[in-house]
Amino acid sequence: MNLKECYAKFENLADGLRSLSLLAARLVLAYGFYGPAMRKWSDIGAIGDWFASLGIPFPQLNAYMAATTEITGVVLLTLGLFTRIISIPLIVVMLVAIFTVHINNGFECGNNGFEIPVYYMLFLVIFLSHGAGRFSLDNYIFAKKD
Repeated sequence: MNLKECYAKFENLADGLRSLSLLAARLVLAYGFYGPAMRKWSDIGAIGDWFASLGIPFPQLNAYMAATTEITGVVLLTLGLFTRIISIPLIVVMLVAIFTVHINNGFECGNNGFEIPVYYMLFLVIFLSHGAGRFSLDNYIFAKKD
C-alpha cells in the first residue's frame, strides 16, 4: 500500500468523526452560552444599566435581545435545530461583546480579552458553513432524501 492509499484510508476513518465532533462542539458551545444567558436573565435590569454605561443604544431592549438570543442559542445548539440560522445572531452577539467589552483588554482571556468570543465565533462559523452534523434535529428533519 502506497502513501496515497494509506492517507485515503486514514481520511475515511477521520471523516467518521465529523458528526461526533460537531455534536461535541455544539454541546460545549451551548454550555458556554448558558451561564452568561442565565446571568442576564437573573437581573435583566442591571444588564440594561450596564449596557447603557457601555454606550449601547436602547440598552434595555438590547439586554432583552442579547439574553433571548443567547438562551435560544443554548436550546437550538443543544438540539441541533436551525443551527445554521441561530449561528448568525450569536455571531452578532459575539461581535458586540468584542467591540464593547473585550477589545480594549487585548486578546488573552486571562485579561478579559476577546480570545473566548473569537473562539465562539469560530465554532459558529463552522456550524454556519457545515451545519449541525448527523446527530441533530436539522439532519433528522431537513436531510436531503435523494
